[in-house]
Amino acid sequence: MFPAGRPNDSSEAKDGLSLLDPRMDTVLQLTRLGGPVFALNPDLIERAEATPDTVVTLVNGSHFVIRESLEELGELIRDYRASVIARAQRVADAGPNRPGTTPVAAVLPLHRSDQ
Repeated sequence: MFPAGRPNDSSEAKDGLSLLDPRMDTVLQLTRLGGPVFALNPDLIERAEATPDTVVTLVNGSHFVIRESLEELGELIRDYRASVIARAQRVADAGPNRPGTTPVAAVLPLHRSDQ
């Protein structure tokens, strides 16, 4: 999976933006139906519907009609959330005082081991 949350055969999107840009790892890259690629924070999605085009509604009421199917959107969101958990685990495994870095906040385990 590319950091942008979307598999692609190339590191360049159709609109010339790099899919490997580290600032794009917190968003999904989706394609407007008949339009350009755009970035969307998956935490802002309220709902998605297949009508038959996929319509994404955000918490602020904005709507986007996208080329990706409802199933593809769900997979992209699951992959994004899994990458967040994996990154948090890597930070926890590395410890709070890695040489040459500033201390990071503690990462709490997902499941309590005392139960």
